[in-house]
Amino acid sequence: MDPRGMFMERTDSLTRYEPVRLAGWSLAMLVLLSAALMLNCGGRNNMTGAGEGPSPAAQASAVSLSPQTVQVALMGQTQFSATVNGSSAGVSWSVNGIQGGSSTFGTISNTGLYTAPNTLPSPNTVTVTATSSANPSQSASASVTILNPPPVLVSVSPTSVPLGSVSAKLTVDGTGFTPQSVVEVGSAGLPTQYWGPSILYATVSAPQLALAGSLPVLVMTPGPGGGTSSAVTFTVSSGVFGTANPQVALYAFGTSQSASVSIEFGTDTSYGLHTWAQNTPPGGGAVQILVAGMMANTTYHMRADVTYADGTMSVDQDHTFTTGGPQASRVPQMTVTNPNGLTPSPGAILFHLTEGASHQLVAVAVDNAGNVIWYYDYDTSLGVPPQPIKLLPNGHMLITMSGENSQTPGVVREIDLAGNTISQFTAADLNNWLSAAGYNLVINSIHHDLLPLPNGHLIVLFNHYQNFTNLTGYPGTTPVLGDALVDLDQNHNPVWFWDSFDHLCSSSPTGPCLDIDRQTLSFPDWTHSNALVYSQDDGNLLLSMRDQSWIIKIEYQNGQGTGGILWRLGYQGDFTLTNGQAPDWFYGQHYANIVSPNSTGVFNLECFDDGDNRVIDAAGDLCGVPGEPNCYSRVPIYQVDETNMTATLLWQDNLSPVYTFWGGSAQELANTNVVFDISAPSDDPGGARYMEVTDDSTPQVVLQIEVTGQNAYRAVHLPSLYPGVQW
Repeated sequence: MDPRGMFMERTDSLTRYEPVRLAGWSLAMLVLLSAALMLNCGGRNNMTGAGEGPSPAAQASAVSLSPQTVQVALMGQTQFSATVNGSSAGVSWSVNGIQGGSSTFGTISNTGLYTAPNTLPSPNTVTVTATSSANPSQSASASVTILNPPPVLVSVSPTSVPLGSVSAKLTVDGTGFTPQSVVEVGSAGLPTQYWGPSILYATVSAPQLALAGSLPVLVMTPGPGGGTSSAVTFTVSSGVFGTANPQVALYAFGTSQSASVSIEFGTDTSYGLHTWAQNTPPGGGAVQILVAGMMANTTYHMRADVTYADGTMSVDQDHTFTTGGPQASRVPQMTVTNPNGLTPSPGAILFHLTEGASHQLVAVAVDNAGNVIWYYDYDTSLGVPPQPIKLLPNGHMLITMSGENSQTPGVVREIDLAGNTISQFTAADLNNWLSAAGYNLVINSIHHDLLPLPNGHLIVLFNHYQNFTNLTGYPGTTPVLGDALVDLDQNHNPVWFWDSFDHLCSSSPTGPCLDIDRQTLSFPDWTHSNALVYSQDDGNLLLSMRDQSWIIKIEYQNGQGTGGILWRLGYQGDFTLTNGQAPDWFYGQHYANIVSPNSTGVFNLECFDDGDNRVIDAAGDLCGVPGEPNCYSRVPIYQVDETNMTATLLWQDNLSPVYTFWGGSAQELANTNVVFDISAPSDDPGGARYMEVTDDSTPQVVLQIEVTGQNAYRAVHLPSLYPGVQW
């Protein structure tokens, strides 16, 4: 449309324009009218000359967009529609000026479907723009306000926990969760971990678990948007609960007064067995006690016995707990005999077994009938049995797991009776601690024994290599494996160190020494120690060196000693055997231990004498070689006189002709009976044998347990599974 037609007319055959006089129209009115007509013709003046029309792009440039304003929850979606001159085709989309949007502001598809981001942008309002593809200068925009979604709580797990738990980790399931969402229990916000829009994790702390009762759990999401979910119930309960070990229960009990609590348990309401006692917090509160010592797949009764500070006593109501158990194929096969009708000593027998062909359990405690009453599902991939398992004063078990080589160099793990790992460290950790303390060596393996001390320290036994040149029978350079000890304080700081290589006779020490050319068993595994003993009377240490057939005493003096070797007990050592000859010493021994009330001066010492390479005569001939008698094993008790440097054989059970080439343990019980483990007896080399005998000059068998298909590094008699408790 040419606006000039409003003011010109043709007056002859030639093209000529003349002004038209319009009555009543002012010049200003005509200008305004001209501008309005121009807008109606496309929004701009296309003065292209006589006879030219507007461009095609100008004819298709009006963009409309709906909706114009919208609210969307995080990760929610909304559909936009755009038209250009009434047609739905021909636009491109952007969010905050970014084609297709972004993870920060949200994305939009080529069909106009907007998806909000998973976290709120700042500010939380963004602009969605539709732009004409034909005329990019033409566009329309809409405003999108992004809000936190309202949280919806579906469930929490667990729904209840035992009273007095140290903490509880809740898994919270629902919808609409954001990284800003907070789980609340009883109106208190919890440390919350966002795992996605449908899962949160939250930790309930000990103070919130100190009283029994029901607590509301809800999820609160702050604004913009957000809100508070409805609540579900979480319960803190007293009573009896299952644990990770199906043969161990957890008993939770609370009282409003200071008290000492123990649990009695048994297969009926006469109970018969009990745990140790644990104190509530001052002024009262909750206590949790693990109940162990129950047979598999059996219903037990149990109740709490409570002694208050004023001496009054009460009992909780009776509870029942039905145990589970391991797969039948994994239970060690044991046969029990009582040939003389004597009464076995009460308590528990803790076996350290090899795995066997059926992948049986290796760390098990049994009763005198051979029933498994506790076990730990030990990692048998290391290829060796636990070395050792020890009951700690805090009621936990301490285990050394070692493959005795650099490929599986050892883990020291503390567990509770339910099998939960309390703490652990590896040979690599110990290497780092030693290096930081200035010791330059590389551990080959943590192995065979460790020694918790009364002051809370831990003596760790490990071995390492040192090279020697032209040893007897070993020309050239030979890496020799020797043992070392380190005293770790409660923070794992090495505070005392001893190394067998520091006490070589070639170094001309002032006291007893170790000869690198004394090659008695499996050289170049030179010392192969297997037992550590603390002498409480003088604070020194005994170390059983199997491959030297010696038990040596080391000047430890509760961490203040020089580490010097004070004496060597055994064949060719520092003591005279008053009532025997060379065969009456111990050879390749295991499990040395002090069996008298005192540990210095004149005291009694017992060990399991495997008898490997036993010297059978004054000429030094050895058992087991062609033409000589077979080797045999023994359980001797010696009286050791440190002043006169004599040893006297007080008692022995000579097991000949039975012989085991490795392992074994021996103890004297409070009733003077002796118990011992024959780890791989020659009459059943694939099995093991546990025996309790009297201390008569001709010992009588009180109890015998035959283990089929598994050897036993040790089998240790415990009064119970609790410190200071006799069953």
